[in-house]
Amino acid sequence: MKKLFAASLLILVATIIWSCGAQLKVSSDYDKTADFKKYKTFTLYNSEGLKESVSQLNHDRIINAVKKEMIMKGFIEDTASPELLVNTTAVLKDRSSVSSNNYYAYGSVYRPYAWGPGVSYSNYDVQQYKDGSLIIDIVEVASKKLIWQGIGNKEIDTPSKHPETEIPKAIGSIMAEFPPGTAKQ
Repeated sequence: MKKLFAASLLILVATIIWSCGAQLKVSSDYDKTADFKKYKTFTLYNSEGLKESVSQLNHDRIINAVKKEMIMKGFIEDTASPELLVNTTAVLKDRSSVSSNNYYAYGSVYRPYAWGPGVSYSNYDVQQYKDGSLIIDIVEVASKKLIWQGIGNKEIDTPSKHPETEIPKAIGSIMAEFPPGTAKQ
């Protein structure tokens, strides 16, 4: 009975780990001299680069998620005289991953422990995928200087089944460190 329970538990854990898939890798950087407390307003700009990489539906989802994150962090959208410009860019690249397995058998093919030359086998596996990056730049209007940048990167094997929930979640992860010093512990 204990073996059956242990085997069931092992299968459950393996299923959970396998179903997680590729995770979003997030990084951010910022200008250490910038005083983020003084900024109150923002506007989005230059989303043309985003439109070239993603569909119109996902473009709108990304823009709306970024606006929502900025508003949740206490910023006010002001298209007339913003203090911060927020730019989003998506980069999708076709990538290949190649792996190989090499086997070597001693002896002859028909008698593995006999004297004679060995035989080697090689198997190659090529996997095609898209490497997707979403970059969020925040620029101070007065100085035209980049003061914060967040990047989310993920291998994309298939289109998302639930982009209406996954995109805002990814934007939230990317912007978790903005403004610096306010991330949830």
